[in-house]
Amino acid sequence: MKTWPRAARVRPALERLLAETSAPLRMRSDPVELVHRYRDPLDIEVAGLLCAALAYGRVDLFKPRLSALLEALGPSPAAVARDAKPAELLRRAAEFSYRMTGPRDVACLLYGAGRIQREHGSLGTFFAAAYRERKDLKQALAALVDELCAADFTPLLGQSGPTRRLKHLLPHPSRGSACKRLNLYLRWMVRGPDGVDFGLWDVPADALVVPLDTHVHRIGRFVGLTARKDHPREARRPWTPPGRVGHRPG
Repeated sequence: MKTWPRAARVRPALERLLAETSAPLRMRSDPVELVHRYRDPLDIEVAGLLCAALAYGRVDLFKPRLSALLEALGPSPAAVARDAKPAELLRRAAEFSYRMTGPRDVACLLYGAGRIQREHGSLGTFFAAAYRERKDLKQALAALVDELCAADFTPLLGQSGPTRRLKHLLPHPSRGSACKRLNLYLRWMVRGPDGVDFGLWDVPADALVVPLDTHVHRIGRFVGLTARKDHPREARRPWTPPGRVGHRPG
């Protein structure tokens, strides 16, 4: 695993910051707080998919809408995704509206997740098998997106394939996307359990990547983890910390 020369010097300060940080307090501004409503792993992974995929824009705008959506799905979003007919999915998502995303897009997310549950048992089972087969996180993530979009969406959309708006929620790694929200979802499912992440999926934590945006790159330069003035699209984590404070997704 690649290491940075200054990582050993920076790590104690970061671990001290982590120890002094209240994860529950930080999670109030993070969509992962909503996922902690659930205890069943199947519900956690379906709620997590919705919360990560829809976490774009301002958290104070999308989080209340996500909360209302989860309430509309009832105590088991996994059961709804797996068992509900298309008409029921549309009914339960009918009140959701956020920027370019509407009820049909949410219903399609649930429809695709339900198909994976019926055929593979869970999203985590499918993803772990895809990772073991490919030995590459990017390719496994691509396989998950392909599988979520492989359903026949005709009952929901009037067309078999996914719409452009659904592809926005499920960006594909092969198209050059950094897949920030989907990588956020993987961290929730793979790392931990630590009070923030859940540690549910049988995938090594050191396989995870950190998609870089301007803010992450700037902080990385500030603390000495990189000297690059330009930033690559993504970089492997140099180490896996013992825990993680809440993260506000981009």
